[in-house]
Amino acid sequence: MNPFRQLLRSAGGKPPIGTWISSASPIVAEAVGHAGFDWGLIDMEHAPLDLMGVVHLLQALGNTKMLSVVRLPWNDAVMVKRLLDAGATTLLFPFVQNADEAARAVAATRYPPAGIRGMSGASRASKFGTTPNYAKVADAGISVIVQLETPQALTQIEAIAAIDGVDAIFIGPADLSANMGYTGQFTHPAVMQAMADAALRCKALGMPVGTVGATPDIVTQYRALGYDYLAVSSDLGLLMSGALATVHALRGLSDGAHVHSLHAGTRTEG
Repeated sequence: MNPFRQLLRSAGGKPPIGTWISSASPIVAEAVGHAGFDWGLIDMEHAPLDLMGVVHLLQALGNTKMLSVVRLPWNDAVMVKRLLDAGATTLLFPFVQNADEAARAVAATRYPPAGIRGMSGASRASKFGTTPNYAKVADAGISVIVQLETPQALTQIEAIAAIDGVDAIFIGPADLSANMGYTGQFTHPAVMQAMADAALRCKALGMPVGTVGATPDIVTQYRALGYDYLAVSSDLGLLMSGALATVHALRGLSDGAHVHSLHAGTRTEG
């Protein structure tokens, strides 16, 4: 069974916690992977990543207990084929609007006759040709998550969830809030109501539903709405929050303002 699908099924009422991998750095990703997160999303949609960069991140996270999910830049069958050949097993498809787009996503992950994934020989996915009957067993090891990011997409939850091969739904609060006219207001009452309704409908269908929040406080609010798996911040976000807190704490030790230049070093003014 696919590891991420198994993670969701074995959660036992405790939503798995993940984070975004936005740094494109294998070292940073591997370090965060040892922090105790259950899963990490390698983000090709917004991070500066190419295919080989994804391979390096998959290798880095493979050295940790954090499961890898890869978000594609778009619902593109060629990119799906290349990512699967590179060893990705759980894919998140952004901006899925309806059942037809969800079905297209699933088809791209399946070998014929179930889908349209192209056959490959000695790929990383098949352990370079050493996995017996890889093409016959591969489909069962792939998990598909579809991301809904607009009010229009939320109206299609039941139809999307009915597509065979869709394993989970993910609600994107950033784009959802923007498309609702509340850009950046992820916890606006109208946005929270839409997310609560989405979670309730997914629950009624037996479809796992997840989301992401910038802080533990926001994620806790989403968890209270019934979300089954959650992500908080990103490797870059965690790095920057720690760095900023450290700088602010040290600069707060004195009343003067600290100024730094390459020529004069750090000096205090005031």
